[in-house]
Amino acid sequence: MKQKGMTLVELMVALTIGLGITLAISSVLIASENHKRTTTSTNDAQQTGSYSFYALDKALRGAGSGIAESAFPTDVGVLGCHLNAGTPAIFPRGTPFPQPFAGFLGGVTNPLNVAPVLIGKAQSQDGVSDVIMVMGGSGSAGGVSRQITGGGNATSAILDNTVGFANSDLVLVSQSGVPDCLIEQVAPPLTPGTPTLNFGGIYYTATATSASMAGLATSTSTYVTPIGNAAANNIQFLLFGVDTNRTLFSYDLLQNLNVWGGAGADSAQAIADGVVQMNAIYGIDTTGAGIQNAWAGPGDPGWDVSTVMSSPTKMKQILSVRIALIVRGEYYDTKRDAAGNPIPVSPPTLTIFNGLASGAGPLQQIINLNATEQQFRYRVFEFTVPLRNMLLLAGA
Repeated sequence: MKQKGMTLVELMVALTIGLGITLAISSVLIASENHKRTTTSTNDAQQTGSYSFYALDKALRGAGSGIAESAFPTDVGVLGCHLNAGTPAIFPRGTPFPQPFAGFLGGVTNPLNVAPVLIGKAQSQDGVSDVIMVMGGSGSAGGVSRQITGGGNATSAILDNTVGFANSDLVLVSQSGVPDCLIEQVAPPLTPGTPTLNFGGIYYTATATSASMAGLATSTSTYVTPIGNAAANNIQFLLFGVDTNRTLFSYDLLQNLNVWGGAGADSAQAIADGVVQMNAIYGIDTTGAGIQNAWAGPGDPGWDVSTVMSSPTKMKQILSVRIALIVRGEYYDTKRDAAGNPIPVSPPTLTIFNGLASGAGPLQQIINLNATEQQFRYRVFEFTVPLRNMLLLAGA
């Protein structure tokens, strides 16, 4: 029997149905792809914030290790002393810090003082993020300052004994009332149990403006504070800040991988991208009870970076640091309304430190987003990190 062919009407109906199905599937695929990009971008922002939190939390929890302990029972001159390291000098620097830290301490080569933590208000390259400085030694070094018994010279110190020291250990040599302190590197020969500690190597420091190793080694008022080992790279003298490309960076103040390992240049290391802004405030003890009872901003009178790093009394008041991170996903959302105008996916403002205040006034900050910025999705991370070494010092 002869089969009847498809008529033109039937063909057009089939094409219309097929076209409709194709459009429906395409719409589903487009919606699914947009949803995937949105979810991926949001997840990326979440992961960036989580990793940034981890890096900052880890560094801050160790702030003051091997340093704070030197202030109890008596101050041996470590807190607030001018940092000097290396011959030729690694510190003080002859040039500003690499970006995004070139504006730290005002963008000039001012002395940097030893402090567990400092906040430089809006001193990152982006002009709105703070720079956070953290100093801490290795917990295994103990941080117990050892008194020099005199009789040393420019390359050695005499202690009661050298038990606990190893070659390539770094120590801070300081004296109360002397503005400068020297980082020295333990060098061979080293015989545990004998009193002589020899210095040399990359981090050996001969002189500073107000002190020399030769002079400090002859005084019984001088102390040696172990902070870690250069070969183990277990000393954290770090800066954290944000550049103009929304990237969180860290910088090793002692340039350990550069000067010791010979790897890389004197440059900052990227930690995470998508960080739009980073700000921080101090949690302080105003009564001397060892309990945080107030907040202080790095822009408050008496709490700017220069004042804090010159005042051991201020340093001992700082028991925590509260950090706010604003993180942005990479996906630019192109949603439009019926008139073709962009539909914002983020609010026009973001708020950090909401409801917090210091003696100088509110610490709350409002970040305004323009129309383009509102097409990205944001996450705000805000967390408080207790400084355990400073808490122990306050409790002492």
